[in-house]
Amino acid sequence: MIRFDRSYQGLAVGVATLAGFVDAIGFVESGGFFVSFMTGNSTRLAVGAAEWQHAALIAGGIIAIFVAGVVVGSLVAARFRGVRAAAVLGLVALLLAVAAALRLGDAEWPAIACLAFAMGTVNAAIEGQDGAVVGVTYMTGTLVQMGQKIANALRGEGDRRWLHHLGLWAGLVGGAIVGAGILLWSPAFAYGLAILLAAALALRASMIARH
Repeated sequence: MIRFDRSYQGLAVGVATLAGFVDAIGFVESGGFFVSFMTGNSTRLAVGAAEWQHAALIAGGIIAIFVAGVVVGSLVAARFRGVRAAAVLGLVALLLAVAAALRLGDAEWPAIACLAFAMGTVNAAIEGQDGAVVGVTYMTGTLVQMGQKIANALRGEGDRRWLHHLGLWAGLVGGAIVGAGILLWSPAFAYGLAILLAAALALRASMIARH
């Protein structure tokens, strides 16, 4: 988180919130598979393979689709380097719209596949100060860095930078809570809100790039 330019820190939290929101939708709709958290799907693949269950094929398919999304997102980011965040997030909004259309047409699994592709794509949106692309759809590394910085602070060797990591994690968890709650109330509204959030983030990224 601290590798982001200051202007992108809020955007990163927004993207994490979107990822949590969409991941909750995918998790509920698929009956326990993730569309942004591939560590969880990897475990499901391994356990399913060990038990000879078809869940392994589902998890493996989602992982492959997610990776394909990362590839496409990275290509778009390279093509539109000056406005990479806006371009990638705009594409994500479009993919979420396609997923919503599929869901409304009762094509649930194609919709889930499109959600996974979108979440792979969104990982190319934010670039750190060192030029590295920073993934904001998974939190294990973020929590590890937060713990390390808390330890440094307790030894008197650090500052409060761990709060940045806490904000990123809180964004994802908050988004997931809201996403799951709204989905249980109205799937159509949940998908629509995800599209609007992605579009708003794309607009915000465009404004940051202009300034």
